Amino acid sequence: MRTGRPLIVVAALSIATTGAAYAFGPSGKPKSKPKPKPASVSMPFAAAGAGMTSATTSCDPDPRRPKRELRGVWIATVKNIDWPSRAGLPIAQQKSEYTRILDNAAARRLNAVFVQVRPASDAFYKSPYEPWSQWLSGAPGKNPGWDPLPFLIEEAHKRGLEFHAWFNPYRAAASDTTPLPPRHPARLNPGWTVKHEGMLYYNPGLPAVREHVVKVITDVVKRYDVDGVHFDDYFYPYPGKGTPFADSAAFSKYGKGKSLAAWRRGNVNKLVAEVDKAVHDTKNYVKFGISPFGIWRNKSNDPTGSATSGMSAYDSIYADARHWIRKGTVDYVLPQLYWPRGFKTADYNVLAPWWAKEVKGTDVQLYIGQALYQVGTTVNPAWKKPGELVDQINLNRKIGEIKGEVFFSAKQLGTNPLRVLDRISSTVYARPALLPLMKDRGGQAPPPPADLKQEGGNLTWASAQGATGYAVYRVQGEPGACTTADARHLLAVEPAVAGTRQSFPLRGGGTYLVTSLDRLTNESKPTILAVKGS
Repeated sequence: MRTGRPLIVVAALSIATTGAAYAFGPSGKPKSKPKPKPASVSMPFAAAGAGMTSATTSCDPDPRRPKRELRGVWIATVKNIDWPSRAGLPIAQQKSEYTRILDNAAARRLNAVFVQVRPASDAFYKSPYEPWSQWLSGAPGKNPGWDPLPFLIEEAHKRGLEFHAWFNPYRAAASDTTPLPPRHPARLNPGWTVKHEGMLYYNPGLPAVREHVVKVITDVVKRYDVDGVHFDDYFYPYPGKGTPFADSAAFSKYGKGKSLAAWRRGNVNKLVAEVDKAVHDTKNYVKFGISPFGIWRNKSNDPTGSATSGMSAYDSIYADARHWIRKGTVDYVLPQLYWPRGFKTADYNVLAPWWAKEVKGTDVQLYIGQALYQVGTTVNPAWKKPGELVDQINLNRKIGEIKGEVFFSAKQLGTNPLRVLDRISSTVYARPALLPLMKDRGGQAPPPPADLKQEGGNLTWASAQGATGYAVYRVQGEPGACTTADARHLLAVEPAVAGTRQSFPLRGGGTYLVTSLDRLTNESKPTILAVKGS
């Protein structure tokens, strides 16, 4: 996905970047309000999730401080890229390494993690259908002695991080020589597989393969408390040595008069639609999205493509992100724009607005995959400048359709190349953010917090039924109708804790506003409390 394979110039179907060939890898005048009293009061503002705007008040949120923005990081498990640091570690060390990643993510004000739970028809959870991952236990099929997934999810939620389970649909094994355990699906169904340039793939053209992948994903959504299902950019194999992918028999049987390329794209589209339906039929609130290669098609391939000259995902790996957007078979797309601004072959300044145009007017949200892993490298002079990534995020915020970013990868959260994360945290991520709302995923704002009061150095309130988190704002003086329209007054987004009361350490005097959030961050009306400065 993203760690080391140079993409070749268009003549060779790719462009210069890195991305491993088999890496599994969001002004009106405020209304005057009575001065708040020390007792808590529900503010008589408009509907949940819209901030404190009334039906007659128009707010102009500050785009530099978005209230809702996805901020995520990929945690790659294949080949122990990010976690665990090596296979077969003691359980306690696996846990401590993972929580260290989450602590880094929370400290940088991220709000989502995308954790690779199925690198190649293997599992980082107790699966009835596929063997334990060798990257977890040390050998394919070997029991690691625990089921990590409940822990991975719970620890993310404790820190206010949305958990997306990351699957690769078509890889059958880490290589075509990887030992397959006795009950491995590829061993039981050798006709499902294609050996291709040293790797073992499931054949995307077989209905039985699609059925199996959907079954695997549905099982995880049913049994585990995931917030999302995620695919990366690997569908049919990336161009390598030019070896034909050996799916001619399946094409002869199922092609039905289509061209080979159209049939292959259709196979991927069918799987995407089937996964989308299965996920939402199982739990409607669970999100489903894909992180495609950053170029759909070039203008040389299609006049509606981007002004780029790199590999076309549509033509080379048969991934038609435009189709998924137009058919609404994904909740979001997260294109990997791993190139700097001004890079002629694939200019970030060109690609970000191109993708924004594709989602405009649809219900599909757009986030951008950011090349944190490139910072400090020599692949392009721009990556030697710590401001490049910050400038890209600032560009994203100028484009209304872009609702956030995800960084590759978690390893760099720890290494902080060129101290770029310090710069991001002190500038563009200086305030926390709620997740973007997805109306199709439903949800409902919980009741506003009750019994808000000061107890010593803490702000406390009664736990609201159905709340999984709370947003805490502070303003000097009287709050207005637009106080919560953006993040300039947002102090924290706090996950709910067990028990009858919640607590937040006071940060000086002022007027505090607290709202309740459901798991999709639908937001209640605020409750307020005036606190004297110490």
